[in-house]
Amino acid sequence: MAELVPCNCLAAADASGRMIRHKIFRRALGPKDIHISVTYSGICHSDIHTAKAEWGAKAYPLCVGHEILGRVKAVGAEVSKFKVGEAIGVGCFTDSCRTCEECGEGNEQYCSGPGGNHGTYGSARPESLHPGGVSQGGYASDFVVDENYAIRIPEKMDVAAAAPLLCAGITCFSPFIEHGLKAGQTLGVVGLGGLGHMAVKIGKAMGCEVIVFSRSSSKTEDALRLGATKVVISTDAEAMKAVSRTCHFIYNSIAFAHDVQPYLNVLRTRGTMIMVGGVPQGAMPGGTFAIIPRGLKIAGSCIGGIRETQQMIDFCAEHSILSDIELIPATPEDVDKAWERAINADVKFRFVIDTAKTLTAPDAA
Repeated sequence: MAELVPCNCLAAADASGRMIRHKIFRRALGPKDIHISVTYSGICHSDIHTAKAEWGAKAYPLCVGHEILGRVKAVGAEVSKFKVGEAIGVGCFTDSCRTCEECGEGNEQYCSGPGGNHGTYGSARPESLHPGGVSQGGYASDFVVDENYAIRIPEKMDVAAAAPLLCAGITCFSPFIEHGLKAGQTLGVVGLGGLGHMAVKIGKAMGCEVIVFSRSSSKTEDALRLGATKVVISTDAEAMKAVSRTCHFIYNSIAFAHDVQPYLNVLRTRGTMIMVGGVPQGAMPGGTFAIIPRGLKIAGSCIGGIRETQQMIDFCAEHSILSDIELIPATPEDVDKAWERAINADVKFRFVIDTAKTLTAPDAA
């Protein structure tokens, strides 16, 4: 009988989010499973929200992380898509019902089957899938996943800066494909953070003119370096008026309360605002009349399916697109500091944990 896979990890000790060294077990390798030796794990704001129980109560200790890069260490008897030694990635979910309409269309992120998709961490699932009854994420030495929920990583992309693509990259790429963004159009990007900086890079690679909207001029140099055509200060009424009705699409990644009307004003007639951040009640003072007269559209989007994520990785490899990152050691102290800096937007533009080189066992610290 196959044995459980022991795994060293960093985990949130409690709802404070404080990191500790911890040991968990992955499920025994099944026929379609892949055992991954994790090399890098990106830090996403979702990790922080989840670990701090801001999106609901969780069981602790909890290992988070859903931007996972590694190498195939072993494969189950029926695995056909990957071989030992190959570079591999895992994103925001590790299974789904596989039978609903959404899964059949390759939109597993919207799985409507019982329990929805299996989140890479913090998801209550049977012990047979996740020892302990809760999925544990990628701030870890090892990972086990079904081959159908893994991403093939081109060798040139097996670098730390590719890890955030598995969340931030697909969160941009998926809605761009879904809504038909194409060369020659103008894309507005609101919020130049972990998501926004990827939207600029991917939008430029798709042949778009990219306008970054920022509350201050402090991000102008970075925005232009990343590929933006221009930067507009969103608090400057005259500057906003000058770009009125110029954008085919707006990619809005702001995750705090804000008025969306100024950004609707810069959309062309029948333009689309893609929302991946949060729009609280009252964000549209004009109600639906803010969008009806010019046929504007507001669309939500959530990561992407497995097939689309593979397309995104291949697109980024073709265009040499990587995230701008800071690489940090896999210690509780370093991750705690990185989380605090991420909360304060003090990073350009994502943190990645150097798991393979620096993660140690709890009793070796």
